[in-house]
Amino acid sequence: MLIDIQHLHTSSLEDDFQSALYQIFMLENPAKFSVDFSNYSSAAYSLVFLSPYQHFQWQGLAPTSIIKLEFHGDFYCIEYHKKEVACNGLLFNNIYLTPFVTISPILFTEIKTIFNKIEVEKDGTSPFSESVLKSYLQLVLALCSKEKSLQLVHTGVYQNELTVSLKFQELLESAFLFERSVQFYAHELALGVDSFSKKVKKELGKSPSQLIQDRVVLEAKKMLHLTYLSVKEIAAKLQFEDEFYFSRYFKKNVGVSPSGFRERVGISIVAK
Repeated sequence: MLIDIQHLHTSSLEDDFQSALYQIFMLENPAKFSVDFSNYSSAAYSLVFLSPYQHFQWQGLAPTSIIKLEFHGDFYCIEYHKKEVACNGLLFNNIYLTPFVTISPILFTEIKTIFNKIEVEKDGTSPFSESVLKSYLQLVLALCSKEKSLQLVHTGVYQNELTVSLKFQELLESAFLFERSVQFYAHELALGVDSFSKKVKKELGKSPSQLIQDRVVLEAKKMLHLTYLSVKEIAAKLQFEDEFYFSRYFKKNVGVSPSGFRERVGISIVAK
């Protein structure tokens, strides 16, 4: 099944898991959880967005029930459709933003209705069922992208004020392939390591070292999913000494080898 809806209850929820699929959780009640070992607290009426092989764990008691939508990249390629829904890097695949969005009860109910329609349509035999399902999914992503974008503007995340975290993000995007020490980034921003680390942790919720690691892993995942480059070629492009060191680094942080990740997630149609 390339797209599926599941109604989960506390007794059937895993406390700690990873998946080769894209996942969306609908949480009607407040919840605490970690994604890639960073802790988050979501308010009522929130949706959580997970990319393949992100590490997810409930903190404390899991919600009494949730609705989970999951889909394979072969069914709906986020990268291929990103212009239509503007969600790549907003809902999925962003190491700087929270992996969830809190919405109004009215919008939550609307999206829940769309989930119900997906649940009915996914078992359909009509030749148009796949197109209908993709349209439903696209609508969910577009609605959530719109809401999250509005919230980011409202909270000032998209303002031009260059805080330490925003300066660090810009520098990290341009230098992560060659510079992976916290000292380098602190020096470039004219700050001591301790002061720099505290400011970044306070503003982004993650330490600089965690963000550097997350950025390297995200790039590795993208290359494995979006290109036909060999693991050896990807290791070289990411400036690892050799493919074996890269494979150990990737497995330590992702939980599966580069070849295993590619085998389960697949190579995107974008690569063709």
